[in-house]
Amino acid sequence: MTAVITGIGVVAPTGTGAGEHWRATLAGELAVRPIEAFDTGGYATTLAGQITGFDVEAHVPGRLAVQTDRWTWLAFAAAGMALDDAGYDPAAHDPYATSVILGSGSGGNEFGQREIQALWSRGRKAVGVYQSIAWFYAASTGQLAIHHGTKGPCGVLVADAASGLDSLGWADRAIRRGTGAVLAGGTEAPLAPYALTAQMAGGKLSTATDPRAGYKPFDRAAGGHVPGEGGAVLLVEDEAAVRARSGPAGYGTVAGYAATHDAHHYRDSAPDGRQYARAIELAVQRAGLVPSDIDMVLADGAGRPDADAAEASALRAVFGPYGVPVTAPQGLTGRLLAGGSALNAATALLAMRAGVIPPSGNLDDPDPAYGLDLVRTPRERPLRAVLVTARGQGGFNSALVLRALPPHGADDPAARGA
Repeated sequence: MTAVITGIGVVAPTGTGAGEHWRATLAGELAVRPIEAFDTGGYATTLAGQITGFDVEAHVPGRLAVQTDRWTWLAFAAAGMALDDAGYDPAAHDPYATSVILGSGSGGNEFGQREIQALWSRGRKAVGVYQSIAWFYAASTGQLAIHHGTKGPCGVLVADAASGLDSLGWADRAIRRGTGAVLAGGTEAPLAPYALTAQMAGGKLSTATDPRAGYKPFDRAAGGHVPGEGGAVLLVEDEAAVRARSGPAGYGTVAGYAATHDAHHYRDSAPDGRQYARAIELAVQRAGLVPSDIDMVLADGAGRPDADAAEASALRAVFGPYGVPVTAPQGLTGRLLAGGSALNAATALLAMRAGVIPPSGNLDDPDPAYGLDLVRTPRERPLRAVLVTARGQGGFNSALVLRALPPHGADDPAARGA
């Protein structure tokens, strides 16, 4: 069975909707700015990638909006767009034919912040009943499954920033075991005071106050990342089931996936990148390819000299110095945890369809010591197979190979980036 991605839904600092996100990414529009949700006067990190103009009422039923956190609202919006894009209505299929498998890195932060404040200011009776479910890592998966009436195998993958790719790997597994369609990917909303404090404790956030200096993957001036909200949800379907319902050709196939762990440190990745390289090699092998078949790498791009050097070492070990074009558009959005790797997968699919490698975000002065062919301006070329990589705090490594489908006709709005 072949897993085909037929729908893309994006809610990101670069825009709501795949078309707007792709346009802003190609244009290199920086979406990082000072945090607006609360006063950051007492915080070392004051920048983030934030979504503007999000209309909750347009995407989430009122009853559910009061029961759920912002990260779930974003998942509802992205999932709805993915289903619409694919022309797929779960209610028109057997309930067991559709699954929801998402990645998560932090859960419902804003909702939890509000309830903690109520607890300490007014006592335990002020805490709402929905606190027990709104913050939970599986909240978005569960709420989407309930809302759409899906009863196929559901789950949540929690591996920090690697989780979005892991969800797509597990979606492929579910397809191979007989599920017809899976909503996969992830969203995040980690910009509440407590959430920012927890992220700062990891010691990996940038303290820059100028957005242009905030998050600079593979740049000589890299000094940490800035957080961000949003992500992407993709509809992954069995190719035969798509044909049976006369669905769209899709954006690409999930060709190969692998995950490894460094077993190095509870917080830091291994400096040698050996297990990271192993995940890449396994994903390429499982796709039935060799490294020279890969036309583009959409890299993790941690934005710290030590982490970027380790990633560069892993990529050189697999592809050789300057062996493959490498990009990291997420410098424009901030690091979205699970939502970031899901968004990168969506970006890779859009790149394959357009035949354009998007530029690395906020990259002004690439460090030549990395030995990478870092893409700084849009580069046109056929993209038949692309690699998306991600790392999670504590040593998680994930790699996903996507393969292109035949191009759509000129009358297809998606082919025009719409």
